[in-house]
Amino acid sequence: MNPTQSLVTVSPLVAVLLRVVGGAAIALAVATLTIVGPSRLAGAYGSGRGRFREAAPYLGLLTVVLLVNKVARGVGPELSWALGWNATGVIYAVEGNFVGSVQSLATPALTAVLSTVYLSGYVFLLVFPFIAYFVAADDRPLKLTAVTYAANYAIGLTCYILFISYGPRNLLPGQVESLLYSSYPQTQILTGEVNVNTNVFPSLHTSLSVSAAAIAIRTRETYPAWAVVASLLASAIAFSTMYLGIHWGTDVVAGVALGLGSVALGDWFVERRSADS
Repeated sequence: MNPTQSLVTVSPLVAVLLRVVGGAAIALAVATLTIVGPSRLAGAYGSGRGRFREAAPYLGLLTVVLLVNKVARGVGPELSWALGWNATGVIYAVEGNFVGSVQSLATPALTAVLSTVYLSGYVFLLVFPFIAYFVAADDRPLKLTAVTYAANYAIGLTCYILFISYGPRNLLPGQVESLLYSSYPQTQILTGEVNVNTNVFPSLHTSLSVSAAAIAIRTRETYPAWAVVASLLASAIAFSTMYLGIHWGTDVVAGVALGLGSVALGDWFVERRSADS
């Protein structure tokens, strides 16, 4: 690849990243000031090192899982095809063109909103808990969030290896539109960097969002507004995965189960470590 080709490839990716990260950063700044609040931030000043040291093992676990996930995704598709468990036909037999029915609601404005929710809203929903729970008096939600995310990624990756599954936009190109990519084709560069077409069951967008919302509801006494925002945003993200033609309804249902199951697993893990220490 010559330098000119490299620039053509990299520039759109950088542009998409700036858009996604920029939108999430604005939301994070607003939420930190309004939901967390300056007084809570000031109260946590000076204790950051101790808080980080306490949460480090849990954050380290998440980091290791993410690194393994990144490496494994390179060989995962080959293992999937070697196993040959293609679940796409079964999923389609169960729900048919349900996603096509969801897309009957499509309008340019709704597509723009849900594309932003799917990209920037998802990043915001996953990152904000680390800020909010890091400065909270109780460090358990921070530990729980790290372990829960790790469980989501680990179990999700295992499912992606075990099951080959194409999304509705790939199986039903005449009935289901790829609304995200047709409206914002440059986003395909970004999603192509982190995923492949056969990794749709379950929906990790849904599972991680549901996990974040479930933990937010548990901490509603500390952050009541966040419980509402997280619940609404998680619902919108789950819906957007179908609306945009990326996931089947079955993927979303499995994602909800994975998200709630990961919270339960995280609870057990954190509780056990607390009892041992």
